[in-house]
Amino acid sequence: MGLLGFLGDVVKPIAGLIDDLTTTDEEKKTLHNELTRVENSFAARVLEYETKMAQMKVDIITAEAKGSSWLQRCWRPITMLTFLVLVVLHYSGVLVYEIGPEMWSLLKIGIGGYIASRGAEKIIPSIVTKFKKG
Repeated sequence: MGLLGFLGDVVKPIAGLIDDLTTTDEEKKTLHNELTRVENSFAARVLEYETKMAQMKVDIITAEAKGSSWLQRCWRPITMLTFLVLVVLHYSGVLVYEIGPEMWSLLKIGIGGYIASRGAEKIIPSIVTKFKKG
């Protein structure tokens, strides 16, 4: 569960309490508006944090891709190609041993991280620009 999902799970009971504990419709409206303001503020901070984390990942991959060493530039693609070969061998029945759940998890992280960071590399600059303007 992400931070935004967690926030929604926290806000729903609070909104229910506001409805149960307040006496007038105006009080309810005021408290709901304040709760929404706090929720939006928190969501903006979470988005800012996630944007910074994605930018850091992009910076790492960019630095590796521009590195002076061939191995520094190519270790991620080599690793993912190795995983691809292992998966093909696994499903063709050539591998003697089963691929363990740890390797599948590592493969998901590797592919997901690579794809997410490549996508973030293209999307982050526009998000950062909008935050700076807003």
